Amino acid sequence: QAQLVESGGGLVQAGGSLRLSCAASGRSFSAYAMGWFRQAPGKEREFVAAISWSGSKTSYADFVKGRFTISRDNAKITVYLQMNSLKSEDTAVYYCAASSGSIDYTVDDHQYDFWGQGTQVTVSS
Repeated sequence: QAQLVESGGGLVQAGGSLRLSCAASGRSFSAYAMGWFRQAPGKEREFVAAISWSGSKTSYADFVKGRFTISRDNAKITVYLQMNSLKSEDTAVYYCAASSGSIDYTVDDHQYDFWGQGTQVTVSS
């Protein structure tokens, strides 16, 4: 059974850091493009970052560029999101997703086949 499990969320003060992890199992996720999305209360889900299956290509939403870093360890079948200089507006539920149909990566959430359950990130100001 394909499964993505996020961890690492929590409460942090503005300016602080968190590292999210997404452990994948049940499929050959090492060959999948992976992405992180987030959804804040009352808002639509939005793209945060994506990474190609090899890890050689990445993409970021403008609002996280220079602050967040996506990476992956295919030996551990785990994707990470290092979040630095966190702001109150980063407060959201963060979701990990996997895309089987992307050559490199995609920012389109409709292209992702599998989703995790989400992990809450709360940034206090």
